[in-house]
Amino acid sequence: MRYSQIPNALFIKNRQNFIAQMKPNTIAILTSNDVKHTNADDVMGFAQNNDLFYLSGIDQEETILVLYPDAYKEENREILFVKETNEHIKIWDGEKLTKEQASEISGIDRVEWDNDFETLLQYMAFEADGFYLGHNEHLKRTTKDQETRQDRMIQWCKQKYPLHDYHRAAKITRDLRPIKSKTEVDLIQKAADISIESFHRVLKAVKPGIKEYELEAELTYNLVKSGGTRHAFKPIVASGKNACALHYNTNDAICNDGDMILLDFGVCYANYNSDTTRCFPVNGHFSDRQKEVYSAVLHCLKEGSKLLKPGIRHADYEQQMAKLVEEQLIGLGLLDADAVAKQDPKKPLYKKYFMHGTAHHIGLDVHDVGLYSRTIEAGMVFTCEPGIYIPEEGIGCRLENDYLITEEGNTNLTAAMPIEIEDIEALIQNA
Repeated sequence: MRYSQIPNALFIKNRQNFIAQMKPNTIAILTSNDVKHTNADDVMGFAQNNDLFYLSGIDQEETILVLYPDAYKEENREILFVKETNEHIKIWDGEKLTKEQASEISGIDRVEWDNDFETLLQYMAFEADGFYLGHNEHLKRTTKDQETRQDRMIQWCKQKYPLHDYHRAAKITRDLRPIKSKTEVDLIQKAADISIESFHRVLKAVKPGIKEYELEAELTYNLVKSGGTRHAFKPIVASGKNACALHYNTNDAICNDGDMILLDFGVCYANYNSDTTRCFPVNGHFSDRQKEVYSAVLHCLKEGSKLLKPGIRHADYEQQMAKLVEEQLIGLGLLDADAVAKQDPKKPLYKKYFMHGTAHHIGLDVHDVGLYSRTIEAGMVFTCEPGIYIPEEGIGCRLENDYLITEEGNTNLTAAMPIEIEDIEALIQNA
């Protein structure tokens, strides 16, 4: 693995918390993700099922975790199944985890080969009353047309054991995962630190005439060099009017003199993620109008982030953030104060220039699991990302930091990433 081994105390504690919410005499089965293919025999980079990783720390394909806390035999209460290395795998792909390595990483004493899963499960299944199975319930649109390894496990279990009760493992993990332990916060901080270094590289490289993908390459270079697992998501390097497309990521345009660039990117380190956005001028000097828009968004970020604290409802936070942006849009001359006062509350005028939410959970997923009906609590990690987009002026500006919620308020995990106008200009000009 590229990252330092995570203390298995994290995964042991996570399993204890998960088991505490299981119904009596049930078995939980968590599976790894599939290895996704491109064409012919080529594959995409592997990304682990985050619920499985959360409970085991295993970052390898063809892995199954079985938890049966009420098993009559103690050795059946936690079993980890991993892929067995053979001579063919050794020659073509290299060795996989040994049983001893998998046990050390996960803190699970009993490790078996995955081809023994069905036989061993059968010994336990008829003793149990039901199963907890994993399923990607979060942002379901991303997998609505795909069959996953989890889907196949559900189908197989229901065919094999049709009279058992079935329960949702995701209902438990969405309750547990939003509250981060110190170890998890440290991993998110490591991802953020790599992001901060990467942003400095971009500011040193930017100049009129450079391609957006050349700046993306600076991010990639530093990510790999620093031991990052992968980009948290495909980076957005959007110059000029491209910044008004919220999920623009073709990154193939020329960065022209006078343009401002919106850079939205994140680092995945040990499966934990950062998510940050900065804007900066191609030539090292914000125009007067760019300064006005940037300052307006920065004001919303500074004031809005203060609202991220224990006890606030997410909907109330977003409503107050929208009010902040609305006030700035009036100040920028984009909205008329009288028209705003008479607007239909169901069709607010600010949505013409600001059309997205500004705070999401972050952790093992960039948009991490968690119910937004739950009030904000200490230990959660949120982004804060207000923006203003003016297509008719070719200006799109969004600024984003990552915040750990504390009992006293919050801590900015990305505070070291330059954000003040004078600091950004100086870094570009002195490159």
